[in-house]
Amino acid sequence: MLIDSHCHVLKEYYDDIPNIIENAKNNDIKIIINSAYNYSSSLEIIKLVSKYPNMYGTVGLHPENCMEDFDYDVFNHLDKKIIAIGEIGLDYHYGKDYKEQQINVFKRQLDIATRLSLPVVIHSRDATMDTINILRNYNLKGVIHSFSGSLETAKEYIAMGYLLGINGVVTFKNCKLKEILPFIPLKSIILETDSPYLTPVPYRGKKNEPSHIKDIALFLADVYNIDVEEIAKITTANVKRIFDI
Repeated sequence: MLIDSHCHVLKEYYDDIPNIIENAKNNDIKIIINSAYNYSSSLEIIKLVSKYPNMYGTVGLHPENCMEDFDYDVFNHLDKKIIAIGEIGLDYHYGKDYKEQQINVFKRQLDIATRLSLPVVIHSRDATMDTINILRNYNLKGVIHSFSGSLETAKEYIAMGYLLGINGVVTFKNCKLKEILPFIPLKSIILETDSPYLTPVPYRGKKNEPSHIKDIALFLADVYNIDVEEIAKITTANVKRIFDI
């Protein structure tokens, strides 16, 4: 069994969500975790997880959207299929002009995760040290979504109890992540697509979807020189260890 631990299966991106979910099932992806990024996507995901038995969700405000209106009362009405706060974090690549607002929103949601005893899904781009320094002040667990940093950064996150989300980026020709992965234990890794983005090789140029988790698993099997069944077994166990699934 494989799990897509991070995707955005929403009407904004897909005209036929039931077909996307069926494609995933047909490729041995039995669970997908749908991740919100603003208020409207949070509300949509809350509805979707109640409709699809194999879908779980995360609710939160993405740093790129931190200037949008967001009703934080949504966190007071979450059912058990909302398994994390996310995706949240810092993004200085596109949002360097409003760093202070990003930090305030990030900390507010980390406080909420602490109060609700929920893990967090962290987005960090061009903001590694601020992200690490802020997370050090919290006793939370979670995932570093779309990890692509150095081995030293990976060790920092792992030491704090975070898993690393690995997606289709690892299959890209010039990605250096594949060079450090053999030095990162599989018990610290989970698989994600970030659909509809970051489509893995050999599907570059097409819209990504959860069914492509299988291709990422096959790629990692080559990197770690083990059977893809072992990749599936370990990464699925990792997801279930960090999230209440």
